[in-house]
Amino acid sequence: MSKELENKVVDYLQALERTDWQSARSLCAADATVWHNDGKGDETLDEYFDGLKVQIGLYQSIRYDIIRQLSQAGGVLQQHVVRVVAKNGERGGVHAAVYFGFDETDKITRIEAYANYIPE
Repeated sequence: MSKELENKVVDYLQALERTDWQSARSLCAADATVWHNDGKGDETLDEYFDGLKVQIGLYQSIRYDIIRQLSQAGGVLQQHVVRVVAKNGERGGVHAAVYFGFDETDKITRIEAYANYIPE
């Protein structure tokens, strides 16, 4: 069960890398919420995807390098680095720890992201 959830997280992140919003959204529950350590509180999934589309649109490419995944029934805690290449060729990375919560149908219901940008 836990490996299946880890694989769903990988599928979700790969959809984001491809900017395949429909596939990424299909892995989430309709009422999923997202929280970041930016002090703004929870977002709906629609608000989150609207922001992601703008942010990812600034880059030439984006890749999620997973460092580790820890899982249990109903959730995956993951550490990764988001590697980005800007349209001007500048490279950077965002180190993040992200919790993905799942419902009984294995849809993502909660994303909690702790991130820190570092220039490379």
